Amino acid sequence: MITKSALLDAIAGTNRGLLATETQKQAILAAIASLEDFNPTPHPMEARHLLEGDWRLLYTTSKALLNLDRFPFCKLGQIYQSIRVETTSVYNIAEIYGLPSLEGLVSVAAKFEPVSERRVQVKFQRSIIGLQRLVAYQSPATFIQQIESGKKFAALDFPINSDQQQGWLDITYLDNDLRIGRGNEGSVFVLSKASKA
Repeated sequence: MITKSALLDAIAGTNRGLLATETQKQAILAAIASLEDFNPTPHPMEARHLLEGDWRLLYTTSKALLNLDRFPFCKLGQIYQSIRVETTSVYNIAEIYGLPSLEGLVSVAAKFEPVSERRVQVKFQRSIIGLQRLVAYQSPATFIQQIESGKKFAALDFPINSDQQQGWLDITYLDNDLRIGRGNEGSVFVLSKASKA
């Protein structure tokens, strides 16, 4: 049986997948599949206390996320996926680093709806792209509080047509501090629960 630590060891040094070689990718996908076979939470939609929180991306095969690192003069910082079970909301937040005081932020807000014991339908609703200092960004939690209070930001802040921008995500592994998901475009996501600040 593959252990969590073996998966984390395989992921280490790949910079969330940006630096992974084809050999590493195959080994990581095999480790993920083995761990999924021993999912301690087979009905993740019923484990609200485990789902809730701010999750930090450790590894993905999502080209949409990894391509954020291709901006000129920029480097991809932390990527978070924050789940708020009570409001069925999910927030994807990518921190972008580059020139001093020009650190950026790419964020998408969405609603999720459970459609099975492990699958959620996701409808994207709002995108916010801007400079961290102009949106007074400090952490995912404080940023989400501002979004949920209805604040409009000094940034590219626009609604998304959720009829055209939607997808699904299967939660294939979930415990106290690790979550694995598989998306409708074939992407894999490995996330760890961020410790409370």
